[in-house]
Amino acid sequence: MAGSVVPHRTDGMAVSVLAPDYQRIVSVLESEAGREGMRCQQLARALGLQVVPAKVEGLRSKAKRLVERGWARQARPGMFTALVVPAG
Repeated sequence: MAGSVVPHRTDGMAVSVLAPDYQRIVSVLESEAGREGMRCQQLARALGLQVVPAKVEGLRSKAKRLVERGWARQARPGMFTALVVPAG
């Protein structure tokens, strides 16, 4: 959703407070596919988006916003993971 506000994450805050697009990104990062981290092109494919510069850069912006607000991690430049990756 254009102009969606991403709140700063606090303990106990559910992902359901995020806009649907952001919930989907977090869900993919928390999945088995995202366990090792994902580049934005991989994330775009996993979300069923076209892997074209406009889509990938929009996704990168959203992923960085999730990192800034405490919903995800940037393991290394360009590689995004869930905030906490479940063991197992």
